[in-house]
Order: sequence, then C-alpha cells, then structure tokens
Amino acid sequence: MSNKSEIQGFLGRYLPEIAAQMRRARSHLAKVFPRGYELVYDNYNALGFGYSPTTRASGVVISVVAYPRWVTLFFLKGARLSDPKGLLQGKGSTVRSIRLTSPEMLASKAVASLIKAALRPYSAEFAQAPPLSTVVKSVSAKQRPRRPAA
Repeated sequence: MSNKSEIQGFLGRYLPEIAAQMRRARSHLAKVFPRGYELVYDNYNALGFGYSPTTRASGVVISVVAYPRWVTLFFLKGARLSDPKGLLQGKGSTVRSIRLTSPEMLASKAVASLIKAALRPYSAEFAQAPPLSTVVKSVSAKQRPRRPAA
C-alpha cells in the first residue's frame, strides 16, 4: 500500500469535516516545508503529521494532529516563542499548541508568524534536507475511536 492510500485510509476514519481540515492543513504545511520529512504517526489517541528536517521524531518542529472533534497545531519548542497575540496554549516546559477552530486559521497572519518564528532556528537544516517526503513512522494496533460518540 502506498503512503498516499494508507494516509487516505487513516483520514477516512474521521468525520468528513475533520478529515478535510487535516487535508487542508497538510497541503498548507507542505508549502511551508517544501523540504524535509512529514512523519506520520497513527497513534492510540490521534493521527499526527510532524515536520522535521530528518526522519527522526526528535527533529519535529511543528505537527498537526487530528482528534475526533478538532485539529491542533503543535509547536514542539513553542515555549521559546514570542506570542504577542496570546494564541499558544499549554503550560509545559516545551510544547505549545493552537486548536485550529477553522480551516482558515492556519493561514492567518498571527499563526503564520508563529510558524515562521518556530522554523527560523532550523532553516539551514531544512534547506539541506531533500524535497518533502512522507514517512509513515508508526501505526498503533489499538486505537481510540476516530469519531466522537453519538
């Protein structure tokens, strides 16, 4: 099975609006990250796509994750970012996130500014990476339902 058909299968388990939002988010982030790796994790709780200059999970800078009722953008080193608009959620020592309440939110000026700031320290690594390619890193055998309970 190709990555593309495997990913379509992963997304097909979500509500159509969540799957569509993830497709738009991936398309948007593919333009932001023309080089590097899109690492796919179909885990117990959610489906995530992380963007890294290498195939190592530790290199992921930003990820977009689908849950049954929403999509979240994660900044893996988000605690370091300046957030003048107060968009970043989380109180941990490193990760911050933004729940994407609409498909357009990812392309907003404020979110684009945060993405650009998150990428800045890694721009040389991404510039040296190959053209963006998708790698399915893990698929959990046991998973929570991908659609909300009725």
